[in-house]
Amino acid sequence: MSKKIKTEDFDRVFDEGAEDIVEYLDLAAARRPGRDEARRININMPQWLIDALDQEARHLAVNRQAVINMWLAEKAEERLGRHFA
Repeated sequence: MSKKIKTEDFDRVFDEGAEDIVEYLDLAAARRPGRDEARRININMPQWLIDALDQEARHLAVNRQAVINMWLAEKAEERLGRHFA
């Protein structure tokens, strides 16, 4: 069972990044509404780009795949002028 917290307090804790938010999440019920099923792809890229992705991933405390997804979504939204979430 997850700890209860108000939305505003959760947002503040998340934004500050000083506290682990996992205790506030119900991971058994976690889902991504409005998203299609993920599909696996393979991609080749230069080492400098992988290094940049890894550096950003460490900075954000997420994995490389999350950074790639975030950056690609941001660019797609910018170029196509719509939100995909």
